[in-house]
This record gives sequence, C-alpha cells and structure tokens, in this order.
Amino acid sequence: MEKIELKIVGLSYSQTQSGAYALVLSERNGTRRLPIIIGGFEAQSIAIELEKMKPSRPLTHDLFKAFSDSFGIEVKEVVIYNLVEGVFYSKLICEQNGDSIEIDARTSDAIAIGLRCGSPVYTFEHILSSAGIQLEDELVADKEIGTEEEESVAANKGTELGALTSEELEALLKEAIEAEDYEKASQIRDEIKKRN
Repeated sequence: MEKIELKIVGLSYSQTQSGAYALVLSERNGTRRLPIIIGGFEAQSIAIELEKMKPSRPLTHDLFKAFSDSFGIEVKEVVIYNLVEGVFYSKLICEQNGDSIEIDARTSDAIAIGLRCGSPVYTFEHILSSAGIQLEDELVADKEIGTEEEESVAANKGTELGALTSEELEALLKEAIEAEDYEKASQIRDEIKKRN
C-alpha cells in the first residue's frame, strides 16, 4: 500500500467533545483533510512545538525525544495505519543501529513526538477515503492554517490583548510561561509579533 504524507494545518477546540481538541491534518499534495480528536495535554504539547516555545521543564514528549536521542534511536516516521470505530491507530517507525523498530502509540502522542523529531506523518488511502473531508480548492488555498471560527476567536482574544502595552504583554507572557499556560502564552506572543 502506498503511503500518503500529511501535514498539520490546524488545531482547535472540538465542537463535538467537551475538553477535547481537533487536530486537522491535510494531504501534502491534495485537498483532503483528516480531523482527529485529541486530549488537551496532547494538544498543548503539539501547539508548544508548532509555536517553537520552550517550556520551563520538559514535557513528556520532550522527555521521549531526549531519551531516544541519548540511546541513538531515530524516529523515522509516524504512520496512521488503521481506523476502527472512530479510533485512529498509529505507530512510530524508529531505527537504531540499522534495525527498524515499530512502536504502537496513540495518534496524538505519535504526532507530538514526530514533530519534535522532525519526522514526516503518513497514512493510507483507505483511512483518508473513510475519515477524510474534501474541501473546495479555493478554501484550501485561502486557509493554510486554522478555520474561520479559530480566526474569529483569535481576533476577539487579540482585541483584549491589544489594549495592553508592550511592557505589559512581555510581563504577561513571562507569567503565562512560568504558570505553564502555553495556550495563553502563544496568544500573547502572537500579539507581540503582530506589533513588531
């Protein structure tokens, strides 16, 4: 079976499950999207890595990367290989001393680790055809990351942050990082970037 490479195009609150998030993956060379419902901790871990933020202490996925680096294990790729009753099954394809090792993992964990290791994410046609969503070409071109709803929420949050001075934003950013509230820190950092 031929593998299809995916890329992360969005991360937002789940509209269907309270306390959960939707991780949206897209075909690298196509228009289908694959939404995956993940937990809050995994969503935070993925967002931190996407935003290139450095937590004050290593998160679990950072620990896994440090462990694999220390023992010469290279995470070659993440493969989402099955879908059963709405649950995605994934594995990490690793290599150590020329030997290939497959490690079963939850999809959210596999992607969080794969991001840290710079590993590509793949799936198969049967998964995309059963769980993928086809978007119109112009929507894909206009929206590389996120959704209209996310942008609306971000705009509202930006307005609240927009009332603060640069010094107040820097202080707030420091507090958010120390409190390990990385979602808030990401929003503050975006506001600071927008001003610069």
